[in-house]
Amino acid sequence: MSNPDGSPAMQNARDTAYNGLFFDSHRQTAADQHCLAMNTVQNHPTTQNVKNTISNGQGRSLHQAGPVADGVRNQSAMTSSEFRNLADSRTAPNRNTATGQPLTHYHSFFYNLLSWENPRATSISFLSTILFIFAARYLPALRWTFKVLYLVLGCTAAAELGGRMVLSQGLASSFRPKKYYTIPREALESSLEDVEQLINFFVIEFQRVLFAEKPTHTVAAFVSSLLSYWLIKFTPLWGLSLITISLVYLGPLVYMSNKEFIDNHLENATNVVNSQATQVKDLAGHHTSRATSAMKTYAGDYSSKAQSYIGSARGSSSPTAAKSGATAGPGSAPAYSSSDFPHAPKQEPTAGATSHQEQYENSQFGGKAEPAY
Repeated sequence: MSNPDGSPAMQNARDTAYNGLFFDSHRQTAADQHCLAMNTVQNHPTTQNVKNTISNGQGRSLHQAGPVADGVRNQSAMTSSEFRNLADSRTAPNRNTATGQPLTHYHSFFYNLLSWENPRATSISFLSTILFIFAARYLPALRWTFKVLYLVLGCTAAAELGGRMVLSQGLASSFRPKKYYTIPREALESSLEDVEQLINFFVIEFQRVLFAEKPTHTVAAFVSSLLSYWLIKFTPLWGLSLITISLVYLGPLVYMSNKEFIDNHLENATNVVNSQATQVKDLAGHHTSRATSAMKTYAGDYSSKAQSYIGSARGSSSPTAAKSGATAGPGSAPAYSSSDFPHAPKQEPTAGATSHQEQYENSQFGGKAEPAY
């Protein structure tokens, strides 16, 4: 019998098992070395410092993200609340104009807006107005509007015609609603009422300024108009609008921030103006009294001189009157003779005579006496 251990099959089996054990042991050794290297890298001080830095940074970011998000939410809620307060302020005030007319609800709205009672809402409206002015100045908004319009209409027309040609049904018409949108009558009436109130606000305020219901407002409007008259010569319209909006929004803010300082100076200026007006009034009264007394003096002098002139004229005419009174006697009529009167004609006028001289020559006097005309 042959030795089974020396057969080629057994030898191959032993070689295969040996090689498998060798490679397994080699593979295990490589894996152990790899794990040892990884542990060494992970346990190195530098790696630990980097991990600590990253973990601290992530923790700090997560810790800070919470308060920042809360702050953003709080600011958003406060801004929404201020806008609601601004919208709720549109109520007619209790006070009236000097003529007894009630004010519009836009008086309360603009007062609340410009008095910075809701600073976030006022700031947003101010910045929005400034951005709108710059956009109107530098952006071709009207051109972009027409561009969007022709693109939308062109795409709609192309889709409709292409759908009818290919699918025998228009694409645009397939999206047509069952009922077109219309503006409700209540919304339209409400909008028209708001427009009416807004227009009346500007009309009433212009008349209050024009007829000096508050002199300070009239003076401020005068100064603004004068400055605008000179600025419009070299300032464009958008620049003048920017200056006006800035003054309208920032003027009340500056006043409220320095209210006590400005009120004291305004009070001092008012006192100075009142004292100067009193002095001018007293000086004018003094000069008026002096002029009145001088006029009375001159009138008295002229009256006395006129009376003296009248008296002297009467004195010069009294001797002639006394002489004639002595001759005629008091109460007697003056004596006249026939020679003081002309001769009366005693015949009819001669026919054919064309003048008084011919009448006289043909009369009974014959030219011996002066005719009586």
